[in-house]
Amino acid sequence: MTQVIKALERGLRVLQALQMQPDSSLHELHMLTAISKPSLLRVLHTLARAGLVTRRLGDGCYRIGATLSHAPSRREHGDRIAEAAAPVLERLCARVSWPSDLMVPAGDHMEIRETNRTRSPILLQQERIGLPINWLRSAVGRAYLAYCPASERQRIIGLLVHSTKPEDRLAREPERLNAILAEVRALGYATRDAAHVGGYYGGPPHADGLLSIAVPLRDGRRVIGAINMLWLRTASTVEAFAARYLSELQAAAAEIVTSLRKRRH
Repeated sequence: MTQVIKALERGLRVLQALQMQPDSSLHELHMLTAISKPSLLRVLHTLARAGLVTRRLGDGCYRIGATLSHAPSRREHGDRIAEAAAPVLERLCARVSWPSDLMVPAGDHMEIRETNRTRSPILLQQERIGLPINWLRSAVGRAYLAYCPASERQRIIGLLVHSTKPEDRLAREPERLNAILAEVRALGYATRDAAHVGGYYGGPPHADGLLSIAVPLRDGRRVIGAINMLWLRTASTVEAFAARYLSELQAAAAEIVTSLRKRRH
C-alpha cells in the first residue's frame, strides 16, 4: 500500500481551504482544515517560503500566492500588487514610523489592498482591506489620475460625472480638476482636498485628524496603483512633511514596481 505523505496532505488541505475561502485568518483555516494551530502555522510558513501562500500586513489574513494564479482577474491583479508591496511597506514603516496604504483602481473608486498601519507605532484607525476610497478628493486618487494615460483618466471621470455623491462633484469641474492634477505633477506628489477629512467612498465624512501625501506606482506608461503616507494633522504641515519624507515614499513606489516586474519573469 502506498504511504501517504502527511505533511504534503496537510499543505494541500490548506491550499484547498484558501481556494474555498480566500483571505482567511489563522482561526478560520483551523476551523476549515481541522489542523491544530501550531501545525497550521508550520504548514503556512512552508507554503509561504515557496510563494504558494502570502499573509497580508493589514489584517494578518492568508491568501493564495501569485505563483498559483496564471490568469488573474482584476481583484487577483490587485492582490499581486499587494503581495509585492507588503515587504516594501513593512520596511518603509520601520524607517519612518508613519503608516502607509496601498490603493488600486476599482471602477468608480479606489480600494485599499494593503496597509502597514498595524506595524506603525502611531496609533491610527485600522482601515479594513477592500475599503473604498474616492478618486477626486483623496491624495491617492489624485496621484493616480495625475499620471495615468489621458484616455484612462477620461474613462474614470466619465464614471463619476453623473454621480450624485458629493465626493464626485469635481468631475463636473474639468478646468479646476485639470489645474489640481497639473499641480500634482509639478510637485511630484498629491495631497488630500481641503474638504476631505476622511471616511470611505459613499459614506459619511469621518474626521480622522490626518493629512496625507501620495505618489503613483508607475510601470512604464501605465499607473497600477498609488501609495500614501499619513500623519497627524497637528504634527506637521504638508510642505514640511513632504520635504522630509517624499523621497522615502517615492523610493518605496519604485521598489514595488521593480518587484512586480521581477515576478513576471
